[in-house]
Amino acid sequence: MVADDAYIARRLHLLGEWDAALSVLDPDAEPELRAEIAVDRWFFRIEGHDEAEKAVAALAPASPVAQLLTARLAYSRLLFGQDPRADDRAVAEAGYRAAAESGDEKTRGWAEYHWAVLLDNIDEDAARAVPRYRTALEIAVKTGDDYFESYIIRHLAPHMEPAMRMAMLRRSLHLRAALGARPQTIASQALLADNLPEGDPERAELIRVFRPGAQELGIGWLLSGE
Repeated sequence: MVADDAYIARRLHLLGEWDAALSVLDPDAEPELRAEIAVDRWFFRIEGHDEAEKAVAALAPASPVAQLLTARLAYSRLLFGQDPRADDRAVAEAGYRAAAESGDEKTRGWAEYHWAVLLDNIDEDAARAVPRYRTALEIAVKTGDDYFESYIIRHLAPHMEPAMRMAMLRRSLHLRAALGARPQTIASQALLADNLPEGDPERAELIRVFRPGAQELGIGWLLSGE
């Protein structure tokens, strides 16, 4: 049953049904999956921070997953201004560095990506962020991980010239939609709309489509411009 429950939790996670995903997991089973879902729920909905931190604390502190998720919590507190701690910037970078040096290629890729986002969104240092995005993208393409690729190109796109930027944003959206990753698809619809000119019919349609989904899933930061 543990394997079946984990499968169901992963599918619900992909749909943005974070509460339901957590509820099907036995409290003593799949601690890494539980922590990942709890951290994603915090990031998308900005709720359940204490539960997410508790789930991460239940992991072996030196494990790559714990390092990565601890760093993500620190980064998100900074990004959203949600009770940021004095050492969050240092904690985030240290966690990403440790995960990148774990020896596992996919973990290294995700660490490089998140490290790039930290440099990009918190430090506003594109010169240091872009090479890490590119390293992560090489790993995503090499391993055939479309889900991971969708994340990287969504963030790399703003640093590209207009035609390439739009192509990347569209590819990110299409990859996410094909995988049934609902919160990520909604986020991609919002970003693509934001990059289209006022009065563009596609922009209006994207806004009409993504806002109800963001409201249903409780992704408030996608609705902050209303």
